[in-house]
Amino acid sequence: MTVSETELSVICKNCGSEVSPYVTECPYCGARLRKRAPKLGRRGDGLGPKPRRGRRPRLGRRGGATAAAVPIRPYATLAAILGSAALLLVQKASGDSLSTFGGLIVPLEDGWWRFLTAPFAYTDVGYLFVVAVGLAIFAVGLERRLGSGPTAVLLVGCGALGMLVASGIANAQDHVEVIAGGNGMALGALAAWFALRRAEAGQAIDQDYDAIGVVVAAAVLLALPIFDSSANVFAGLVGGAVGGLAGLTAAALRPAE
Repeated sequence: MTVSETELSVICKNCGSEVSPYVTECPYCGARLRKRAPKLGRRGDGLGPKPRRGRRPRLGRRGGATAAAVPIRPYATLAAILGSAALLLVQKASGDSLSTFGGLIVPLEDGWWRFLTAPFAYTDVGYLFVVAVGLAIFAVGLERRLGSGPTAVLLVGCGALGMLVASGIANAQDHVEVIAGGNGMALGALAAWFALRRAEAGQAIDQDYDAIGVVVAAAVLLALPIFDSSANVFAGLVGGAVGGLAGLTAAALRPAE
């Protein structure tokens, strides 16, 4: 009796190993596969298990293909976009100033927490729309690679560090400025995604990689200070640098596939 390779297709749901269709328990982990051995039917010159009706594949916690098929929801990206939109809506409805809703006023008199809130405060819908599109394009892909928690930390870090440096430069120049918005956050997401995607491509541009689109998106985000006075160029540059370094570090630490 011979068994072809195509018949060895039973997958253990517990450990993900491929086992013989003739056993009732997994020889690797001992998990129960079925109550009784399958009935044998004649196939050509030999015997083999009777064909079973096809089943839809299940998503498991373990195993390579099944675990990779589980989608990751972009909660961090949605929180950054929807939270900023809600904050802008309440600000416009109340008529209060930007500083009341977390904007960074230089020179800073009080509230170190403004470095954390300023990237989510906006003066108009146009500024928010451009940043939201940038986050939707790059932060979602970043979140699928790193997860929601690390992506949230990365976005907040890029925005806050950008605000910190922008505030320091404005103080050194004795400027009075209102700094707000997530251009640094969006540029950080773009740079981190670019570093990870570049590493995945093995220094080669393939059909899923659009370098021209990345350059255009970066140029639009960098040009935001031209159209909105609350967008700071140094906040954007520092946020992009922090995101790029984080992306390179994550690419170096990720296991080879």
